[in-house]
Amino acid sequence: MTQSPSSNSLHIHAPHPALAHSGSTLTETMASASSPDLQHRLNQAFMKKIPAGAQASNILVGEVDFLEHPVSAFVRLACAVPLGDLTEVPVPTRFLFILLGPQGNMVRYHEIGRAIAILMSDEVFHDVAFKAKNRDHLLAGVDEFLDAATVLPPGAWDPSIRIEPPQHVPSQEGRKKQEPSKEPAFSPEEEEEKEREESGLKRSGRLFGGLINDVKRKAPWYWSDFKDAFALQSVASVFFLYFACLTPIITFGGLLGSATEQRIAAMESLMSGAVCGVVYGLFSGQPLTILGSTGPVLVFETILYDFCREHDIDYLSLRLWIGLWTALILLALVAFDASALVCYITRFTEENFATLISLIFIYKAIESVLKIGVKYPLNTDVELKVECWCEPPNGSTYQGPTNLSALNWSSLSSHACHEFEGVLRGSGCQYVPDVFLFSVLVFAATFTLAVFLKDFKVTSYFPTSVRMMVSDFAVVIAICLMTTTDMLVGLPTPKLEVPEKFEPTWEGRGWLIPFFGRNPWWTMLAAVAPALLCTILIFMDQQITAVIINRKENKLKKGCGYHLDLLVLAILIAICSILGLPWFVAATVLAMTHVNSLRMESECSAPGEKPQFLGVREQRLTQVAIFILVGLSVFFTPVLKRIPMPVLYGVFLYMGVSSLKGSQFFDRILIMFMPQKYQPDYMFLRHVPTMRVHLFTLIQLTCLVCLWLIKSYKPSSIAFPLMLVVMIGVRKLLDFIFTQRELKVLDDIMPEHTKKKREEELEAEQREELKSSLLPNDSTSNVEIALVNGDILKVPMEKYKEDQELAPIN
Repeated sequence: MTQSPSSNSLHIHAPHPALAHSGSTLTETMASASSPDLQHRLNQAFMKKIPAGAQASNILVGEVDFLEHPVSAFVRLACAVPLGDLTEVPVPTRFLFILLGPQGNMVRYHEIGRAIAILMSDEVFHDVAFKAKNRDHLLAGVDEFLDAATVLPPGAWDPSIRIEPPQHVPSQEGRKKQEPSKEPAFSPEEEEEKEREESGLKRSGRLFGGLINDVKRKAPWYWSDFKDAFALQSVASVFFLYFACLTPIITFGGLLGSATEQRIAAMESLMSGAVCGVVYGLFSGQPLTILGSTGPVLVFETILYDFCREHDIDYLSLRLWIGLWTALILLALVAFDASALVCYITRFTEENFATLISLIFIYKAIESVLKIGVKYPLNTDVELKVECWCEPPNGSTYQGPTNLSALNWSSLSSHACHEFEGVLRGSGCQYVPDVFLFSVLVFAATFTLAVFLKDFKVTSYFPTSVRMMVSDFAVVIAICLMTTTDMLVGLPTPKLEVPEKFEPTWEGRGWLIPFFGRNPWWTMLAAVAPALLCTILIFMDQQITAVIINRKENKLKKGCGYHLDLLVLAILIAICSILGLPWFVAATVLAMTHVNSLRMESECSAPGEKPQFLGVREQRLTQVAIFILVGLSVFFTPVLKRIPMPVLYGVFLYMGVSSLKGSQFFDRILIMFMPQKYQPDYMFLRHVPTMRVHLFTLIQLTCLVCLWLIKSYKPSSIAFPLMLVVMIGVRKLLDFIFTQRELKVLDDIMPEHTKKKREEELEAEQREELKSSLLPNDSTSNVEIALVNGDILKVPMEKYKEDQELAPIN
């Protein structure tokens, strides 16, 4: 028998859910195929690409000399069984297609085998093959496949050219649901309402009901939140986010120290980060959210300290009562399910807020690098003559072999002068012309290297495991390489400054703040007013970040915990107030970076197929480990003080840019500058006219500019979280400009509108049905009334009298 050279083909299918006995594991199969004569023939590299529990379809075609007509058989085994070395890899076989025919038609047989292989690789026909009971069922599956197939004419495409796989494989659910369902389908609005209820964004109607539901939702996952963290990706995330969190904490502490005359400074910020991060990571509802310092809180602290100084009030004691009242108000919000209001924050508001914070990170990173040029200016004057010389010391302890009296001190370099313990004299001795330029190079190199290494996993170099490891540790590698480069060059670039002693920065305070100090008792009651403002700032900052993290695009599986998050935050604010530590809330960019660093992609992808996004590694240990390291940073000072600040500024730039990736708002801004024929095939461009998309983008961009101006102007920046409420109002006004269908594609539907509209439409339909059922039939002169059992009751027209005063009864 002559056999086609490609007659043995492997086609991978996951076990069908309707067949319980189809779950043969690869481990069992490997045991049956581990003999020495088979092991060398197994394609182990290909085996790694196959998901666990996969089954094979073997397609065998050939020609023989004892048949006059072709004979074929399509076989489905009752359960998958290993067939020795029939397949390229030790995968159990579930389907067999055998075609034998007379000699002379081998090319035709081979093409038939290829056609069957294509059919078995189709998701819909794959289900048909599992459920088919006769030949007609298989033929119906073939007909459906041909109806849905796309054909390229041979004159329009060269068959020898391979087509790249798509970025996103289209869903086949539409092909599976061609028959109308007997059950009433949920409308998109009803589905959104159901999702809000499952995520805790619907009022429970009882005291602490939302909190209880959050605890019930998260408790079954608590053990897995620790177990799922044991992966190399988590280690990379810890080191990356440690540097990303440490720098803003120290910077914020320095700014707070300047504003409060060192009452609260860098040391207190480090301790607050350690306490808040560890407690929040262990007990919060969404541990992927990273806590950090925010601008509005800094402005609030500055205003409060200035007020206390002018009125001779103890700042730390008054702040203690403000924090306690804030915690109490937040606790009341938890009790009455106030977090359910988060459902009014739609994509419009989320993307404005997230984009603004990302742009601030980018702007601050570039601004910080440029500030280095103020201290170390770049001098372009080539005729510059600096005066600097070395003089012998008055008293020296130098004990080297060189005779100091024989040295020409005025001709020594600065390095040699320090080596021989000389003294540099002259106005130009402190001039270092290359620091700013080198800082810019280090800054740009860190960002470029981080981006390149992060995308290294999609290159063709090295094995997959190496590429994935390099991608996971991309930012850590960039920090280490550029820090080493800075040390080798030896220029005095600005370095990270970390406190060296574990003690309060201000000598006049301890770790426990007195409740009144020298303040009168009525300050306890007066603290309620600023506590209300502080509550609004913290509530809005916390919840909008939580909404961004919990979006459906991240494919989170363990549920949300808005009420539980707020409870833990209230407790932390009370603790920080008693200890005199800064208040930490959810930091948007840090939280988004944390999520992006834990993204999981499919490892079992076929050759040439792009990995699929599977979700995020949801666990608690990364945040706990990050902030434990932050608390221990005091003991890492000898190492941390060698890290150049331009390197960390490059990390900030990377965080800001990477947070914009995947934002629909940012994509819509970019397509405004593209000719229509070059625009990518975005889903919203298929359903909404381009000009309407641009109008929506311009409105959103205008709101973003307003937010930027309010955030940048210091006196008004404290009202920044309140402007998010204004954004919700602006979004509500868009209902009068865009249709609900357009808003469904470009944004989300506001909850109350959908509920009221659905009730009105249902009531109108009922009135219309009742009215139509009472209309007379002209052909029979009868009034036809539809009964409940489906029969039609006919009443003669002459007996029908309309009475406008009587309401019809349904």
